[in-house]
Amino acid sequence: MGATGYAKDVIIIGGGPAGYAAAIYAVRAGRSTLLIEGLQPGGQLTTTTDVENYPGFAIPITGPELMTAMRDQAKRVGTEYINDVVESVDLSQRPFKVRVGMGELEARTLIIATGATAKYLGLESEQTFIGRGVSACATCDGFFYRGRRVAVIGGGDTAAEEALYLTNHAKEVLLVHRRGELRASQIMAGRVQKNNKITPKWHRELDEVLGDETGVTGVRLRDPRTNETEVLDLDGVFVAIGHRPNTDFLGGQLALNDAGYLITAPDSTRTSVDGVFAAGDVQDSVFRQAVTAAGTGAMAGIEASRFLEEQP
Repeated sequence: MGATGYAKDVIIIGGGPAGYAAAIYAVRAGRSTLLIEGLQPGGQLTTTTDVENYPGFAIPITGPELMTAMRDQAKRVGTEYINDVVESVDLSQRPFKVRVGMGELEARTLIIATGATAKYLGLESEQTFIGRGVSACATCDGFFYRGRRVAVIGGGDTAAEEALYLTNHAKEVLLVHRRGELRASQIMAGRVQKNNKITPKWHRELDEVLGDETGVTGVRLRDPRTNETEVLDLDGVFVAIGHRPNTDFLGGQLALNDAGYLITAPDSTRTSVDGVFAAGDVQDSVFRQAVTAAGTGAMAGIEASRFLEEQP
């Protein structure tokens, strides 16, 4: 039955902090556990340089190092791994069926920990400097820009929140928006307007990220109305145009909220299908931190084990 010969107690889809934490807790509860890592083992943290806000590391650790340590720990306790991509799932009956490139797997319970992908503008220079001055997470990386000048790209609530947060660290925050006013909620827009460390750059689009071997040194902005450009010196660029939860493979079989995130029950990681749980950024549109992802991963591992205990 399936590529591994029998139905696993727990299959975890996604190899970031949520997936690894879920695996550790599921295996330690005595459950046969398989983790499907996908194309990017470690998730978004593999593109992060120093991590200074994960508890337990007085000396900063890089994102890839932290993910390697989590993966090794999950493997040491007995987690099995498959480096493959989930193409589809069938949640109509248990055991659930998980289709990957190598064939079909079966799971008595399923934990979705596929995360969310930050939306970028698609500029080649933007991609070049990701992790070296270009970021999509002010909470993760804002500390590194204390006393510096940065830009936030976007005009919605995400951009407003990022800009406001960055004022705790940066000396000046340029808020770059292609329109003449924010799309953010009235409350958020009001907070931005009242903050004297935020300088709006209306009717501007990011045309190019400028930098050298040390990282970002500035940006070139373009006025979409006239095509006129200007170059600004700064140290960091935060792209804040939203995130896209990685749920396409589910084929609409689980309930999502209006923003596309998986809906979980209050104080739980249970989804709309019994035996399916969700952890990390795929169900968290608010915090999106490694530590909160790991926390919900631990919850999912515990809940999956408890679910199995209740089954005939």
